[in-house]
Amino acid sequence: MAASESKVDIDVVGFGNALVDVLSYQEDAFIERIGATKGAMNLVDAARSAELYELVGERVTVSGGSAANTVIGVSSLGGTSGYVGRVADDELGDIFSSDMQRLGIVHATPRAPANDPTGRCIIFITPDGERTLNTFLGASNGLCSSDVDLDLVARAKLLFLEGYLWDPPEAKAAMRYAASGVGPEGRVALTLSDQFCVERHRASFLDLINDHVDVLFANNHEVMSLFDVDDLDRAIEMAQALVGLTVVTMGGEGSVLITPEGLTRIAADPVVRVVDKTGAGDLYAAGVLYGLARGYDLQRCGRLGSLAAEEVIGHVGPRPETSLRDLAGPLA
Repeated sequence: MAASESKVDIDVVGFGNALVDVLSYQEDAFIERIGATKGAMNLVDAARSAELYELVGERVTVSGGSAANTVIGVSSLGGTSGYVGRVADDELGDIFSSDMQRLGIVHATPRAPANDPTGRCIIFITPDGERTLNTFLGASNGLCSSDVDLDLVARAKLLFLEGYLWDPPEAKAAMRYAASGVGPEGRVALTLSDQFCVERHRASFLDLINDHVDVLFANNHEVMSLFDVDDLDRAIEMAQALVGLTVVTMGGEGSVLITPEGLTRIAADPVVRVVDKTGAGDLYAAGVLYGLARGYDLQRCGRLGSLAAEEVIGHVGPRPETSLRDLAGPLA
């Protein structure tokens, strides 16, 4: 759909793999036994996804996907959001779409036929709260430029691109197409998503960043991988020279928001118990993006990100269980 003169009235439009998450607790020995890389996103095919699904007993099923979790977080903070992501005309696709509708998130991406099933991510949570993702992309893998509503993109203050979706060539082209449709008042944000994803696509990620990206999200391992260095301070210097704003999370050491003018450091609050790290980075991004959309200073943006991440790691699942707006109070 071609873009027209659009009012900028949506805080964040997310763009990513539309998935349904299946979460279960497992021991480290189980992760070793199935041959998955702990703490990473492992791409699997339909047969492997079905095999892993049969191995789990008790499970929690929620609609998800990285960028979808982020826009849900923006909504929980009281912001407005939209989403571009492809699901199928099947039961899981119905669950995903109805969840988005219930949360007031604009999602009108054309559906795939039922024989191209909705993607799902089987997530194993170990006792340390780490999560190991086994992702069958399904219908989300077929997202292409013709699925992108440029009118929706043009309404966004921030377009948030998910690095996980950079694998399929058509989806990669669709992300660039969407980025080109951001209006003069809008900005493009990118999350690198995963260190292995960065290693697969380092050169093309750098090209995308040079061409379109105003705000970059990464953890410390991802940003060092992006610049192919093993020193975080050096990676920060390189990010300062490349991007208007780079946001780097460092787990228990907090986070840092980096601009060419300097660094804004955010300390991590003590967390009583880490239950599940699924969605921590996604929700941190939600807090920062919401703050940027509302014109807040970087310290306030980072504090909102930390608050949202801390809420989500205290329970199973990648979505807030408490209204983030209520939790943030005057901060939001």
